[in-house]
Amino acid sequence: MRPVLEIFAADDFALWPVGKYEPYGYLVLNGELTPAEVGTAVMQIATCNDFEPEEEHGLCPTDPLGTFLHGLLTMPDLFAAGGFRVTDNATATVFVEPGCCNGLETWRDWLEVLNGTGCAYFGHDPSSMAERLGDIVRLTLDADGADSSPVIQLSVDQTRTLVAGAQQDLADFLSLAETWAEQHLPAHAAAVTAALARALDVASTP
Repeated sequence: MRPVLEIFAADDFALWPVGKYEPYGYLVLNGELTPAEVGTAVMQIATCNDFEPEEEHGLCPTDPLGTFLHGLLTMPDLFAAGGFRVTDNATATVFVEPGCCNGLETWRDWLEVLNGTGCAYFGHDPSSMAERLGDIVRLTLDADGADSSPVIQLSVDQTRTLVAGAQQDLADFLSLAETWAEQHLPAHAAAVTAALARALDVASTP
């Protein structure tokens, strides 16, 4: 289980160094990314929130950097396209693939599977689903795919360990992004770090 961010690619982006990715691929977030990969992740999360904020959030700056960051820094509810992807490393079979409209900010839905409703969906096309059945968590790549969809069953304890590991990956990424922001966006570092923490629903460094 790994937290992944969907990348839409932006070949003409020039506000800070970023990597090159195929459109609609995924970038795994953890504490081992290169500076260019961190820059790509920050760019993508800012792009996900590049909306015109409500009037009470202030006028949009006129400089290119301020304009690009405005939604990220002022929107109350942030979105980060992606989620927790689950893959069987032995067979390279994906059992949960974050679908359209799923975001990393909702990763705590996994805790609902373990401790709450016992069921969660992770977007659509595919419509990946996790459901708790007693002491087992069943993962289905495409709940709309009937009997043809790959399915795996894990114990609740196994799933809890995987979720905790993915949560730590997000925390490690945020720590890395904080250092990156201090180097590349010194005037906005604290605000960007706080916004990323909200977008990923993880605690920032005090």
